[in-house]
Order: sequence, then C-alpha cells, then structure tokens
Amino acid sequence: MANTKSAIKRIRRISKQTLVNRSRKSRFKLALKKMNLIIEKKDKKEALSYLPKLNSELMKIAKTGIIKRQNASRNISRLTKKINNL
Repeated sequence: MANTKSAIKRIRRISKQTLVNRSRKSRFKLALKKMNLIIEKKDKKEALSYLPKLNSELMKIAKTGIIKRQNASRNISRLTKKINNL
C-alpha cells in the first residue's frame, strides 16, 4: 500500500479516472454495437442518419485517448463501406 501523501492522492485520482475511462470505453462499444445492429437490419436510411452521431462519439472518445484516432477512423471507414454496400 502507498505510504506517502502524494501516492495516496494518486491512488484516489487513478480510481476516479478509471471509472471515467471505463464509462467512455463502454460508450464506444455500445455505439459500435448499435450501428452493427442497424446494418444487420439492412436499414440504410437509419444507418445514414446515425453515422454522423457515431462519428462524433468515436472522435470524442479518441480525443480523450481511450482509443487511438486511427482506431476510430478505421471503424468509421469500415462501417461506412458496409452502409454503402446495403
């Protein structure tokens, strides 16, 4: 266990940040799952309307460093290709 005042403070801060990061990671996964469900239903109109929201969500999460920007861009690109093939 931490035995200095600064280490104790860091443990408190890390535990709070872990909750925030877990929440953001969950939002990332849920957004992708929602889009995949829309694509499985083959609803192109709904998929196209949800795409900007998904893009925004993924870039916000990438900006905070939970995922890398390239990861977000790659996911958006792949989903856009799937939508175009509907």
